[in-house]
Amino acid sequence: MLRRVVGAAVVLVLCVGITVADEIRAIITKVDGNNVTFTEMKGKEKGESKTLPVADNVKVVKGKFNKETKKLEAGDPIDDGLKNEMFSKDKLGEKGKGAVIVTDDDGKKITEIRIGGGGKKKQDKQ
Repeated sequence: MLRRVVGAAVVLVLCVGITVADEIRAIITKVDGNNVTFTEMKGKEKGESKTLPVADNVKVVKGKFNKETKKLEAGDPIDDGLKNEMFSKDKLGEKGKGAVIVTDDDGKKITEIRIGGGGKKKQDKQ
């Protein structure tokens, strides 16, 4: 009996931990040291702009689109993390960079950034 209660408690804690972390579809507009400014995407419309600090152990990865779940999942890590050239003011420009931002349980720090791909490019036929 005690074994079932402990097993159920473990499963409950894992489920709550997974659902509490927030995944935000966003466009990153500015990276300033350990702060990331982004605009939240709600469907095809832009939401409010927010700035959040990153956690000490933030993961910055390339996203891979999963056709079954229709979500952007973590892929290969990006070299130099937020210090990578793609996050410079010149590269972000006015449009920014599409990403999925994962926050901690409180929603106060960014724990993971999944950079969206540009999709498949059509090759010119010659």
